[in-house]
Amino acid sequence: MKPPKDRRDRRTPGTAVSRAAVRDTGAGPRARWFPRAPEAHRSNALHAGAWWLWALGLGATASRTTNPLLLALVVGVVCYVVAARRTRAPWSRSYGAFVGLALAVLGVRLAFAVLLGSGVPGTHTLLTLPEVPLPGWAQGVRIGGRVTAEGVVFALYDGLRLATLLICVGAANALAHPARLLKSLPGALYEAGVAAVVALTFAPNLIADVRRLRAARRLRGRPDRGLRGLLQVGLPVLEGALERSVALAAAMDARGYGRTLPVPAAVRRTTAVLTLGGLAAVCAGTYGLLTADGSGYGPPLLLAGTAAVLAGLWLGGRRSPRTRYRPDAWGVRAWLVAASGAAAAVLPLLAGAYGSAALHPSVVPLTAPVLPLWPAAAVLLGLVPAFAAPIPREPS
Repeated sequence: MKPPKDRRDRRTPGTAVSRAAVRDTGAGPRARWFPRAPEAHRSNALHAGAWWLWALGLGATASRTTNPLLLALVVGVVCYVVAARRTRAPWSRSYGAFVGLALAVLGVRLAFAVLLGSGVPGTHTLLTLPEVPLPGWAQGVRIGGRVTAEGVVFALYDGLRLATLLICVGAANALAHPARLLKSLPGALYEAGVAAVVALTFAPNLIADVRRLRAARRLRGRPDRGLRGLLQVGLPVLEGALERSVALAAAMDARGYGRTLPVPAAVRRTTAVLTLGGLAAVCAGTYGLLTADGSGYGPPLLLAGTAAVLAGLWLGGRRSPRTRYRPDAWGVRAWLVAASGAAAAVLPLLAGAYGSAALHPSVVPLTAPVLPLWPAAAVLLGLVPAFAAPIPREPS
């Protein structure tokens, strides 16, 4: 009679060990003190609004500085979080297209600075291009001429800031589908939210369609690159976008989209006054925060405008009854992700209020940029989602 097989764990070196096995054996104190984030599923999926608040917070940081070191740090943080928490859904593959668009914007900005000149005066001449003579009515505009190092560096800083903003928006599109935000919007913003969602989902769906059609053409042995392949792929992509729009309109009509409840005229007028007045106060408060002379009236106006807008949205939601099927929960991890983006946006703002010249390196005269300590630490807080957000489930 054969002896019973030994069913003990015979894992070879390098084999992944589950957390349950580590806990059962008593080994691995790090697993007890530093627990990993749970695997993502339908019940614990991170709220889409948390991802967008995180990305907008880092984008606000990028819009407040022209320091290339700080902008490069923002890009590095965003890329790391996307690589750690991006799913394998087709719409999440649009991040590479946003990165390519950001590089194209940076290249165009530099090309314009070289060919059309820059308004920044400079003394260090890099090269002199042949200048095209222009008529007298085109004074202030030139084509060609002297290219200075100061003008090129200024264009580099400005283009890098815009490229960083595009990368932050691409990260939000890749980590959370914008359509999920539609379920969380208040009833007063439902119509505007549908338009915004359709606009935001155009790029991910377009890229997914292009990838799908190019793969199909490769399987059939047809060219998928060059001008010919682009022309033959472009028409089916446009047809698919039109079909999605028609299907969306039919689905909205079938679900009773646009149905409203009668409300008193006084409620409608109060809603309009609160919403429009609150938005005007928010704009004035934001302008006060962005200027040096508005630090006194900016925060109170911003808070009062936000409160008025929220009250107007609550009143406006009474005329648009909607039910939510399996709404996304806003849990502790969503608060951590959103708070990390808010901290990354607020702390550099406070550093700028104290006159930190490191956020805007001097171009005339040229000086080497220095990485500011506190803004850099605030940007590093944007790495929190890489550890707090649930881990995407790998395909089986």
